[in-house]
Amino acid sequence: MSGQQRDAAKSLSALAAIFILAVLVSPTASDGSNIFLQLGNLTDILRQVSIIGIISLAMNFVILTGGIDLSVGSILALSTTVVALVLTRWQPGFSYSLEITLAILAALAVSTACGALSGAVIAMLDVQPFVVTLAGMIGIRGLAKWLSNNANVDVGFGQDVASAFANMFRGKAVTIGCYVVLAIIFSILLGRTIFGRYVRAVGDNERAALYAGLPIRRVKLWVYSLSGLLAGFAGVLYAAENHQGNPNSGVGYELDSIAAVVIGGTQLSGGKGTMSGTVIGTLMIGLLTNMLRLKNVDSNVEMMVKGGIILLAVAIQKQGKRAQ
Repeated sequence: MSGQQRDAAKSLSALAAIFILAVLVSPTASDGSNIFLQLGNLTDILRQVSIIGIISLAMNFVILTGGIDLSVGSILALSTTVVALVLTRWQPGFSYSLEITLAILAALAVSTACGALSGAVIAMLDVQPFVVTLAGMIGIRGLAKWLSNNANVDVGFGQDVASAFANMFRGKAVTIGCYVVLAIIFSILLGRTIFGRYVRAVGDNERAALYAGLPIRRVKLWVYSLSGLLAGFAGVLYAAENHQGNPNSGVGYELDSIAAVVIGGTQLSGGKGTMSGTVIGTLMIGLLTNMLRLKNVDSNVEMMVKGGIILLAVAIQKQGKRAQ
């Protein structure tokens, strides 16, 4: 069994253990059924993890290069704001389908541009990713608040184009389906393309990759652009689900996505990790969050539990390195 297969087996075992624990500690409904195992609850978990999961797919690429992206939550907020503003304030008189398409494209273009700007500064000026994306986290959220005049932009429940957008993209099947499709695409991109090999090589040993003639700057530019793109797409789904463009949304999403990637076995130092591990890590966080909320555990305790899990995941990675 290869190292990746062993890591995958460990991750699946941990996921199964959390699932069993959630079943055992779940409260029961009035009819005696297990609330955790109810179909509605399980699909709710999948929908809830899908937003973070979509962001985590690109975050995995970023961390594999040895970088980090703290701006994804703010980019999500900007995306929700842009798509809502275009739908509610711009009335070109086009068909609903065309207006919705243009609004989504505007949100994705702005989000991708934010990611590309971070990637360009990191790659061209050799500034630490932590510093660049921290500045982006602050500045991009400020931009979202400025565009919306620091207020939510409601996407209504009537018969207008904004309501048609919400009805089209708010369903569980759409959100979960988008996550599944993107997970497959990004798994292929990482595991079966030259770009995926370049990403791993840059994170494993950037100096060696430079001597080998790999396009390091281009790789970094692309991974941060992809991070912005997927954060923007998650923002579009978020806006539809919550019927609003909210410049304050996405707070803490960067930490959840990083946690999902690290719990899934990707090394923070870069070079080693899988997309399947990231998906499993995302599901672990979703199961734990749902389990704690069903037990009415305080949200502050929930945050402490997540912090402890991240530390445990990093400690396990360190032990694995020493064993090798």
